[in-house]
Parts: sequence; structure tokens; C-alpha cells
Amino acid sequence: MMTLERFLELWNDSSDKLLVHTSGSTGQPKPLWVEKARMAASATMTLRFLRLHEGDTALLCMPLDYIAGMMMVVRATVGRLSLIDIAPTGHPLSDTAVGNRPIDFAAMVPIQVYNSLKVEKEAKRLRSIRRLIIGGGAVDEEMAAQLIDFPNEVWSTYGMTETLSHVAMRRLNGSDASDWYVPLPGVRISQSQEGCLIIDAPQVCSETLVTHDIVQMHPDGQRFKVVGRIDNVICCGGVKIQAEEVERLLKPWINVPYLVGKAKDAKFGEIPVLVVEGRDNKNLEDIFVDVLPKYWIPKKTVYVERLPLTETGKPKRIIEA
Repeated sequence: MMTLERFLELWNDSSDKLLVHTSGSTGQPKPLWVEKARMAASATMTLRFLRLHEGDTALLCMPLDYIAGMMMVVRATVGRLSLIDIAPTGHPLSDTAVGNRPIDFAAMVPIQVYNSLKVEKEAKRLRSIRRLIIGGGAVDEEMAAQLIDFPNEVWSTYGMTETLSHVAMRRLNGSDASDWYVPLPGVRISQSQEGCLIIDAPQVCSETLVTHDIVQMHPDGQRFKVVGRIDNVICCGGVKIQAEEVERLLKPWINVPYLVGKAKDAKFGEIPVLVVEGRDNKNLEDIFVDVLPKYWIPKKTVYVERLPLTETGKPKRIIEA
């Protein structure tokens, strides 16, 4: 695991580039050399957008092996923020290193926010963070409802390694709460013929990026919603099914962790598969009929002890039949 000391050594050495590893948002995960100047430019965009100033405290609670953690350090360096460094954990606000220190800025993944909301003392600390950004995964409706009345700014971010962390944000709380992501200044967006988001962000990326995220564009052409990933489209007998949409429809009816994946099938090409954490639930078939279109119904249900996840905590949707 990369340490803060080692990252700062690499950041301050004579090289103008750093090696990072992509998470697969625009293709297969791969190593990527990125320019430090572009990382600094990305940091400046965020510092300005969130109105952060020299001396503000910033909490580093994510691993430095990935771009999200790296960029927190770069933002602190560029903005001369006071960095609070703690070991990555699912309960970052329980760490004694944080104590009662005020936190002006923090970045977390959804599971860290979820865990913090479950513990009264941690939830109180979470509410006190002046600028909280949540990235690395979707913020579901239930979590958004818990955050809506937070007194300070809470944002969901959109981005990837190739864009050196986020390039768009949407407000999750207060009167400015919105379902639409707004690109940061200097970032332009469009849509491919397949419906995927195209990002043009010359300050942070030398090339225009065609993502694997299927989006809905706002009529003004300046905002977008993420519908799902083109990788997660299940082509079942000629019918295209978006895995995330099936999950959304099932959410009110399944009270244990689950995901919708796909498996190869000789007859249909691909079939939707429901993966459920826990024991067999005989009532699921009745739920399918009531809430899902006929062709969206999972043709197989698999029960597992723990849901399969990638190294960055995202669902593994390719299921071995």
C-alpha cells in the first residue's frame, strides 16, 4: 500500500509524471502515466469550485494506490490545506486521529458514508464536515434522503482515473439538490451514438474521452444523469436490459445486499442473473413477476456469502453460469 510519505516523495521528485492505474471506466484497467501539471490543474478546479482556502483542514481516508486518494493529497499540496491523514477504513470518522478536529473538506466512497450514518457519533461528525464529496460509486435514493437535510455542502462526484478524479458534481442536499451532474468549469460534455458520455477536459486530459457510462442529457445540453454502463447492458434474446435499472426496480423489495449480473447462455446469448447475499429466498420469483417486465426477469438466482466486488469496491457483474 502506498504511504503518504512515499507519495510525497514521488510528487516532489524530478519527474513530470506519475504512474496511476485506471479502474476500467473507459476500457480494461491499465497502468497510466499522468502529468503532474494536469493533476495540479484538476486540484485547482476543485479548490475553486468548493471555495477552499489555505489552512482549511482536509481528511485523507482513502488509499493512495488509486487516483481518489492521490488527488486529496494533491489538493492539499496545491491549496496549502492542513491534511489529516488516517489509515483507510470503512469507519473514517471513528479514528482517534480525527478526534474533535473540525474538517473543512473530505472525500469518501459511499460505503464509508453508509457506515458513518449508522453510528450516532460518526453521523454527527459527518454532518459537521463543511464540504463533503462522495465518489467512486452511485449514491442511492436511500442515502440521498439521509443527506438531504445536512447543514453543510454534500456533493456526489463524477469522474475516473483518466480525468484525474472528478470532472462533474451534483448537489445532494439543501435547496440546490439535483439529480443532474454539472461539469466543472472548462469541461465540455456530449454524447456518443451509443448514448455514452463524451468528456472534453483539456486542462486535465490531453484526449477527448468516450466513457462506458450511458447517460441522459438535459435539454440544455450542459447537464447529465448516469443511467448505467454499456458494459452492464445484458443482450438477452435480442432484448437489451440495463442491469442497474433492474436493480433499481427490485430495491424496495429486497432487504439484503444484491446485484444483477449477466452470464453467457446458449439459447439467449446472455441472461440476467440475480446474485443475493445470504440464504435462499423462495419469495423472489413472486417479486419478479410483480415488479419487472417479462423479459427483464432474472433467469437464474445465485446465493453467495459475500457479493463479488472489484478491488475498488464496484460490483463484478460477469457471472459464471
